[in-house]
Amino acid sequence: MLESVWHRFHAGQPPLKRGGRVAEVSATQYKVRGLSEVARLGDLVEHRGHGAVRRGEIVRIGADAVVVAPFEHSTDTGIGDVVFRRGPLTVMPHPSWRGRVIDALARPIDGGAPLLRMPQQADAGHDPAPAALSRQRVDTPFVTGVRVIDIFTPLCFGQRLGVFAGSGVGKSTLLAMLAAADAFDTVVVALVGERGREVREFLEDTIGATSMAKTVAVVATSDESAMMRRRAPDTAMRVAEHFRDQGHRVLLVLDSITRFAHALREVATGAGEPPVARGYPASVFTDLPKLLERAGPGAEGSGSITAIISVLVDGDDHNDPVADSVRGILDGHVVLDRTIAEQGRYPPVNPLSSISRLAGKAWSPEQQVLVTRLKSMISRFEDTRDIRLLGAYQGGVDAELDMAVRQVPLIYEALTQSPKDRPSPDPFADLARHLKVKQNVDAGN
Repeated sequence: MLESVWHRFHAGQPPLKRGGRVAEVSATQYKVRGLSEVARLGDLVEHRGHGAVRRGEIVRIGADAVVVAPFEHSTDTGIGDVVFRRGPLTVMPHPSWRGRVIDALARPIDGGAPLLRMPQQADAGHDPAPAALSRQRVDTPFVTGVRVIDIFTPLCFGQRLGVFAGSGVGKSTLLAMLAAADAFDTVVVALVGERGREVREFLEDTIGATSMAKTVAVVATSDESAMMRRRAPDTAMRVAEHFRDQGHRVLLVLDSITRFAHALREVATGAGEPPVARGYPASVFTDLPKLLERAGPGAEGSGSITAIISVLVDGDDHNDPVADSVRGILDGHVVLDRTIAEQGRYPPVNPLSSISRLAGKAWSPEQQVLVTRLKSMISRFEDTRDIRLLGAYQGGVDAELDMAVRQVPLIYEALTQSPKDRPSPDPFADLARHLKVKQNVDAGN
């Protein structure tokens, strides 16, 4: 026994764990005395209560006690229970994780075999985002297969795009269509705060078995604790960073960043932070860029993380503090309009409100001129909708408006697409073909 302790000591492993005892318990957190001197923010602890061994994370350090937010909903925490410090969370992704579903603590939840893990030194989860001047330039476009995206808001490898929508408008369906793009080596999907019944449908039906083979899914449903919902995006980012460092072109789909912000708010307010903007503490607006800046192009010689981030706008208010903050960090945003969805046009993307800051690197000069012309016609068509409904529109007075009235409904038809439709390899050609066929039909009539 002494020999075993001697080897552990010289291997860098402390022979004794530093522990403390629970001093105070609330509904969402508890205080532990005896760990303040050695604790660090983000350290995990192990609580041994009357039931099973449970884990939590240190979210505040005081002079005489630390505040712990548990990962599991538990009612068996009692005064005097023993709590041991475990150190920071390490996530050690392995290539075999593709095709698997894990939780926020990187534990398998799909009923499969135990996960293989890379050596501990491979965990780069606490590394900051790549230095600004060491990153590759973003200049290589790719085709998502979603016509309205590829025409009006084209994407490049390493870009970060936000999908802004209210609840029930169709953002999860659009995210799944984007996740099925063939341009990527690995896809990482983070489902944060989603309904439990929708997870299996999303993975099996929407993404499908073919795309799932190269996908790692990180799931924290709405009924899980705030700490699990807070940790899930970080775990997904660590997995994406691992494959990026292996040279992969990675697609990270995060649904949704708003529920991640809600979890941050719940933990921060429970730790005593005062709210500063519509109930959100200041640390929320510090943690959002810390997470999102880790996506994007990697350093020279590595791959890239293309991030598609969904933003749930509360009450369809696109000036919500979280939406406004995220919009300023990302490289573009796609706005899903409830009015368009009510008209039965899916994906319900509003091309006039959607912007890709890297579109100029994806369009050819001819395509840029065409898209500008299309937006002009759509704007004219929508601005005169009320006039036309009132019967005040007369053909032949304004040639540009006449063209918009003829062409825009056909453009809307061409842009309509469902997950069951085949991806479009050349969206501009598909649009031209659709318009030509319709014009020939009208000419024949």
